[in-house]
Amino acid sequence: MPMPTLAVFSTHALAEVVEALHPEFERALGCRLVFTLDPTQALRWRIENGEPFDVAVAIRASLDALAAQGRIAAATIVTIASSGLGVSVRAGAPKPDIGSVEAFKRALVDAKSVVRSHEGASGAVFQNVMERLGIAEAMRDKIVVAGSGRVAEFLVRGKAELAVQQISELVPVKSADYVGPFPPELQYVSEFAAGVARASKVPDLAAAFIAALTAPKAAPLLRASGLEPAAG
Repeated sequence: MPMPTLAVFSTHALAEVVEALHPEFERALGCRLVFTLDPTQALRWRIENGEPFDVAVAIRASLDALAAQGRIAAATIVTIASSGLGVSVRAGAPKPDIGSVEAFKRALVDAKSVVRSHEGASGAVFQNVMERLGIAEAMRDKIVVAGSGRVAEFLVRGKAELAVQQISELVPVKSADYVGPFPPELQYVSEFAAGVARASKVPDLAAAFIAALTAPKAAPLLRASGLEPAAG
């Protein structure tokens, strides 16, 4: 009998966590995991366009919307963790003061370039933050727009001075130093959740995988990736 396959669609924000659970899960349940990593909006597009999957790990609001469309079983959606927005610099570079709204604003204006996500939710939020601070026009020529993936990798390649994204996508990037979170007055926290595809042929395996993400032993993995585990 062939080994069953579990197709997992996951946002980059939880990439390290789902990949760390990969070998143990395969051994324990005798299945093969196949991962697709993309920003939440890209994953939602894949799902709405009919790509097959068993588990989706993404921003909670998008999973709720997909459940309303009948693509994810609403009763299976579980919040896993949350993450705010933060700033990184290239490894070894001076870390700007971003501890207050004024210091954060000054750090942005003084930077030669700032990279943000195009497809991820953080990019749209950051654009709104710049408008609130009244610096959107002044920053226009300094903004580097990245595609999918982790924008701090642009720092490593020397294509930007600062990187702005969800903390969980900044912390894992090697050769980049995490500076800190946005000031509380400007912070935006995203909730990440997992849910089972309504069309999944292996719903029990999918539910078991979600249970592994929310088990106590997953909490250190989540925190190490810049995520705050959901309250039990």
